[in-house]
Amino acid sequence: MTVTWNDNAPIYRQLKERIVVMMLDGQLKPGDALPSVRQIAADYQLNPITVSRAYQELADESLVEKRRGLGMYVTEAATGKLLASERERFLREEWPAILERIARLGLRVDELLNRAQAQEKQA
Repeated sequence: MTVTWNDNAPIYRQLKERIVVMMLDGQLKPGDALPSVRQIAADYQLNPITVSRAYQELADESLVEKRRGLGMYVTEAATGKLLASERERFLREEWPAILERIARLGLRVDELLNRAQAQEKQA
């Protein structure tokens, strides 16, 4: 499995974000086991300590839980917590820039809603 890591963030954070995306996309559901640290380290050619650090951050945020002798599992509350935090981050960090661009382009709310509805019908 070939993965390209970027130099803008530590690899453990990038790995954590990949796992978060898998949770948000439904690839990892509550109750699912995460692959073992050794498996991820081998698949992605990473140091097991790097993988452990990513898993520990997920556990610190109560997105996964350790089950002694069994591994790491996605918690029941993970999806809800992730959606809430990602929505808040979007509204705080990304939405203001989007609003500014909408205003700069002179777009109206009704235009945007009509376009969104038309795209939903096509999908």
